[in-house]
Amino acid sequence: MPEFRFVARQLSGQEMTGTLTAANRPEVVNVLAGRSLTAVKVEPFVVKPTVIRRRVPARVLAAMYSQLADLLHAGVPLLQAIDILREQDSHPALASVLTNVHEKVADGSSLADAMRLHPRVFQSLATSVVRAGEEGGFVEESLKRIAMFTDRQEDLKSRVIGALVYPAFLMVTGIAVVVALLVYFVPSFEPLFERLKEQGNLPLPTIVLMSVSGFMQDFGWWLLFPVVGLAWWLIRYVKSDKGRYWFDKCRLDLKGVGAIVRSLAIARFCRVFGTLLQNGVPILRSLQIAKDASGNQVLASAIGKAAENVSEGKSLAQPLSASGQFPKEFIEMIAVGEKANRLEQILLDFATTLEDRTNRRIDLLVRMLEPAMLLVMAVLVLFVVVALLLPVFEISGSFA
Repeated sequence: MPEFRFVARQLSGQEMTGTLTAANRPEVVNVLAGRSLTAVKVEPFVVKPTVIRRRVPARVLAAMYSQLADLLHAGVPLLQAIDILREQDSHPALASVLTNVHEKVADGSSLADAMRLHPRVFQSLATSVVRAGEEGGFVEESLKRIAMFTDRQEDLKSRVIGALVYPAFLMVTGIAVVVALLVYFVPSFEPLFERLKEQGNLPLPTIVLMSVSGFMQDFGWWLLFPVVGLAWWLIRYVKSDKGRYWFDKCRLDLKGVGAIVRSLAIARFCRVFGTLLQNGVPILRSLQIAKDASGNQVLASAIGKAAENVSEGKSLAQPLSASGQFPKEFIEMIAVGEKANRLEQILLDFATTLEDRTNRRIDLLVRMLEPAMLLVMAVLVLFVVVALLLPVFEISGSFA
């Protein structure tokens, strides 16, 4: 849903500014009227992001969120807390961002609005959770949660990357060895096989190997151009809304990996959704924030449609089940939580269970990659060796 920036007048005549998420301008006016405010000006909130060329490491951001939460919890005013973090932070890019955030907050912007101006530094999940914290009066808790989410995500990323280093090394080495064999080693055998080729007695594996070798020698370097071009186009396409939706759908449908991606996305959604409900944020607002926490456009779209049904007074479990994007146990858990009026606690417990189960799946998948890469490399090298030895055996038999 779009956001609107408003200027409103209180009953005392004092003006105030802020932002609201709503379907249209009349809805913003009605919300303000419900708060005993008279709308003076309502306009769409357009984000003009500030360009930051250097990225801020996730660990640095997590530490900043945690420190800011501690300062606010200790009673330090927001502007002073940001100023303290800006002066003590050793990362120049984050210090520059905090300087701009301090200026925007000093000018009357909310912390979430100031953070939203830096999308390359602060993820949409972080700004959404902070906005909910400001609206619900639990900013410190929201910042602690963001720090925890960031740390967990970075731990998972580090563990997966560390486990993939050796399989990736095997893959790169295997490709290099096979390419070297095809381009430099195999052509030296071609004169030896010329007579068998003229007689039509050259084995099929050798014919295939020689054809691939000749193609690599003639067009190997030219293959780099379409490969690089395709990679560049895919990266650009995935950055668009349509491309991101397609990419997220492909990840969910990918055999073996799709179940892990789906479980992690649902766990993130449950964690954020449960936390917001636990802190008193209304269910519709919680759904609007938590759907982006999944990190998957397909699931976020299904959750957004479910939120529309909830706004009409319907159950949350039914539309989620109808989308076909969520496992049966998740739907049953939602239904039980709604009936027992313990949805927030059940969501948090389910998120913990799902995260532990998914981590075990990731560890198993990563451990299987190493022998799989060794097997693929062995099969390729074995094919090259067999394709070269078969003509030798044929020549030896003709002289016997």
